[in-house]
Amino acid sequence: MIWHITKRELYDNLNSLRFALTTVLLLGLMLINAIVHLQEHPVRMQKYHDAATESLNRLKSRTNLYQIAQEGPGYLYKKPSSLHFCAGGGEDFLADNVHGGFYAWATDDLAGFWQLDYMPATLNRQDIRPDTIKIDWTFVIGYVLSLIAILFTFDSISGERERGTLRLTLANSVPRHTVLIGKFLGALVSISVPFALAVLMNLLVISTASDVQLGTDAWSRLGIILFIALLYLCLFLALGLLVSSRVRQSAASLVILLLMWVTFVVFTPGTLASIASGFSPSMTYDEFNERAIQLVNELRGEYEARLQDMHKEPAQKMEFAGEYVIKDVTERERLIHEYLTQQHAQIQLARSVTRVSPVVLVQHLLEVFAGTGFERHQQFVENVQRYAREYREFVSDMDRADPESPHIIGVYEGMSKKPVTPESIPMFEDTLSLSRDFNTAAMDLLLLTLFFVVFLSGAFLAFVRIEI
Repeated sequence: MIWHITKRELYDNLNSLRFALTTVLLLGLMLINAIVHLQEHPVRMQKYHDAATESLNRLKSRTNLYQIAQEGPGYLYKKPSSLHFCAGGGEDFLADNVHGGFYAWATDDLAGFWQLDYMPATLNRQDIRPDTIKIDWTFVIGYVLSLIAILFTFDSISGERERGTLRLTLANSVPRHTVLIGKFLGALVSISVPFALAVLMNLLVISTASDVQLGTDAWSRLGIILFIALLYLCLFLALGLLVSSRVRQSAASLVILLLMWVTFVVFTPGTLASIASGFSPSMTYDEFNERAIQLVNELRGEYEARLQDMHKEPAQKMEFAGEYVIKDVTERERLIHEYLTQQHAQIQLARSVTRVSPVVLVQHLLEVFAGTGFERHQQFVENVQRYAREYREFVSDMDRADPESPHIIGVYEGMSKKPVTPESIPMFEDTLSLSRDFNTAAMDLLLLTLFFVVFLSGAFLAFVRIEI
């Protein structure tokens, strides 16, 4: 009986104007998405390879251990995602590199040492989405697919009540849950068919291009993204059936669903993010600069004062200078990390508050598995910090391996003078971990599933209790 009702719903939908418009719309949007990606992705990759190669060549040109330690590895770049067409993730608002540098003390010929220096973040804290809407999978799934689900279900129950066919169906001793499941499956198949065709065309165009390479990991992530899209579609189908079961007129059902769609999909995310951004304001860049200058002045003043009170023995002076160079690196990086942590905390708060909107959950999930957006930015920062520790351990190990070195990191005279081969210097590698992404996305995936279960249960209870 379920299959019979499903076939009837599917037949009615396939012969409707909304099915034709849905097919044309999804195919058009996915084709545009593929064409734009094929134009933009090679440019992003070429820019990344050129910048990373230049930074790597500059690093390999340093053969003196002190120079390697002082100037560091240079700029470290975030690798563009091959699945950028799935979720843009507001990458324009996130730094694509982290650089390190040293700062001259201008005191007693003492130079600073390499330290991480993150680019000033221009994260869009007032709205968790970019200012401009890009036609990526996040837009197609989050906005278009959810609206299509509403248009396919707003009259599923209320329309049959108006026409009197629902009373006739239930008069034949058909269980109500059978009718509801049949209508749900009919709408699901009706929308999934054009969506699957659009996705296949999109991936066919992208995968056959020589400029874009999708590996095994990318295809695994695409499978997860499609599952998320299907779950999100089911959520709005359940919502449409819930409202359609509670309202007698189809017109009223459509108006209510459109208002709910605008509230949850358009209005709520931006409004709640704006409110949350004021709860815990982060340190401004001017405040950060002021504290950095104050920190440097305090360290230099303390260094000069202690230097005047001590004997000017070369060995003691060298050890004393190394101590303050390392202290300068430690204190400055602590301040930079505090600044970065406050920015990230504000973004996390806004994202947590806006989780009441299903479209935000989908956006977060697609960004995580597409390798873009804020979570990707955090993973890039962690990769940089891990590499910085590895790089500094390499410098220390190379210096300890030289028995002729005084082993005073921070000053030229106190470090090894043996040449360093470029091949021995550790290289930065920006990697993604699918297991880590699953852990990051677990809560959002659970909430999205919970939304679906609540709406479907509500639709069942509403349909069981209505009077025909």
